[in-house]
Amino acid sequence: MTSQGITMKYNKVHMLLGEGTMGGKHTSFYDLFRIENGKIMEHWDTIEEIPAKENWKNNNGKF
Repeated sequence: MTSQGITMKYNKVHMLLGEGTMGGKHTSFYDLFRIENGKIMEHWDTIEEIPAKENWKNNNGKF
């Protein structure tokens, strides 16, 4: 999958959530679609870099 010319690779899918790499950085992906009559009518997304584990505020991870 590509976004703004950057290749994204999904390593793990969490329902509509994904976790993988983008531009060589550990990243979370969230895509939400509104489907109407079998067609995508709207699409929302957010992409956020996941900090190194030693910088996490808790042990819950991103999701």
